Amino acid sequence: MVDKELLDILCCPETKQDIELASEEIISKINAKIKEGGVKNRGGEDVKEIIDAGLVREDRQFLYPVRDDIPIMLIDEAIPYEDFA
Repeated sequence: MVDKELLDILCCPETKQDIELASEEIISKINAKIKEGGVKNRGGEDVKEIIDAGLVREDRQFLYPVRDDIPIMLIDEAIPYEDFA
């Protein structure tokens, strides 16, 4: 899981908004949809790997995936959050 201290210093690389950890319910929904093959990231590519956690931007527009305890804070890797909220 993402360390609390790291979470406190991370922000959205695009807007510099604060981020917070997504709920387990949201992560389950996203992973179910990834397994079905229906998730595209912001760059337009299919997301094929399930995620361990997610960091949601303050405005609730995008979620940055976390895999192997590493936040993927790249704009094109963000997943549209509104599809799952």
